[in-house]
Parts: sequence; structure tokens; C-alpha cells
Amino acid sequence: MVPEINGKETKKSKLIANPNCTTAIGLMALWPLIQKFGVKRVIMSTYQASSGAGQPGMDELKEGTKAWLEDKSVENKVFAHPLPFNVIPQIDKFQENGYTKEEMKVAWETVKICGLPEDTPISCSAVRIPTIRAHSEVIVLETTEKIDLDVARQVLEDAPGVKVVDDPSTFSYPMPLTATGQYDVEVGRIRRSLAFGDYGLEFFVCGDQLLRGAALNAVLVAEEMNTNGVLNGLVAN
Repeated sequence: MVPEINGKETKKSKLIANPNCTTAIGLMALWPLIQKFGVKRVIMSTYQASSGAGQPGMDELKEGTKAWLEDKSVENKVFAHPLPFNVIPQIDKFQENGYTKEEMKVAWETVKICGLPEDTPISCSAVRIPTIRAHSEVIVLETTEKIDLDVARQVLEDAPGVKVVDDPSTFSYPMPLTATGQYDVEVGRIRRSLAFGDYGLEFFVCGDQLLRGAALNAVLVAEEMNTNGVLNGLVAN
């Protein structure tokens, strides 16, 4: 559940699952655009921080970076390969279809959370990058309605939990450094997709997966449940 999207579902159950953090971050920007312009297909590429693998992942990146700079051997136990000064195009285990489980979670959960038809084409490539915190995503949306860029930008400006950071003239766009520690998801590089023309939009998203993708989302779910009376007056701390 992402409360801003399907919070009403809390009325049906007292047991609610947090989504995959990558899914939660991307849907904050994707959902309002789907509501406005419809969806034909979604293509996503993610660039995920070492903290996605927990404290051991962050420690391995820090220790490995130090070792690399000191011209020492870099060990990897958490990740399949050394992460410092590298990118690893694998997160979680490979599935029979060639995608990883992390990539399939994005497809499965996007359909479920947004209430889309199960045959909606959604493809994801997930890559681990040598940053500490905050996941980044390139999202390409093919729509059923013609895109108006000004309207699309306004939709994102008005979306709760979203901060538009998009001014190429001042080199302003979402980055892990600026998204880290923020409740809102940053969205920028908003442009018409060359692949899908008037029916396509491409943009870049950064969000703190430890907040929007985990702890903050869980608190918001609890607050939504309390508002809907599911918690019988109890408020989550």
C-alpha cells in the first residue's frame, strides 16, 4: 500500500504490507500521471543505493571504497561483485524469465497498488550503484491520452509527496544527495519521450527509500488506518 494511491484499501484489512521501496518511490510520481493521461506501458530503470541491502551493504561500500583508495584488495560478501567505482546490474535473485525478483516486484506491485489490468506491460531493470542512500529511477510512460507537458508538470506540482526539481538552466534535477533525508520524492528531467512521441513522457525520480519506501510509508499507512477507524482509535507512534 501507498496511502496516497490506495489508502482506501485499509478499510478492508488490519494487515497491510509495505511495498517494495523502489515501487513506492516511483509510484509517487507515476500514479498522478496515470490518473491524468492513462497508461499503455511503463519502462523503468532503477539506480539503487547500497543501503537497499541494509547496514551491511553500506558498510561494505564504505570499507571497499577505503580499500580501493589505499590500493588494497576490495572484498565483497553482500554484493555479487565489488561495488566501489562500479555498477552491478543485479538486485535479488534471477527468475526464469531473465528478470530479477526485484525487477518483477516493481511490475507486480505497480499493477496491484494502482489497480491496473494484470496484462499492463511494465518492465524494470534494477542496478546497484555506489551511493549510500536514496534510490533513483528513470521512468518512461506511454499513455493512452495525448501528453501536454505543461499539464503534466502541473499534475506533478500538485501531487502530494512530490517535489518538482526541474530547471536545466541552473542544473537543477533530482539527485540522491538532495533527496536523502527528505520526505518528498524529487521529480525532474520531465520531457516528451522520443520513443512514444505525443503519447509518451520521460522523467527522473529520486527518493529516500528508508523513508518514502519504508519507515515513512509505514507510518502513513498507520495514520490512514487510524483515520478509517481500522485501529479502533489507536495512533501509531
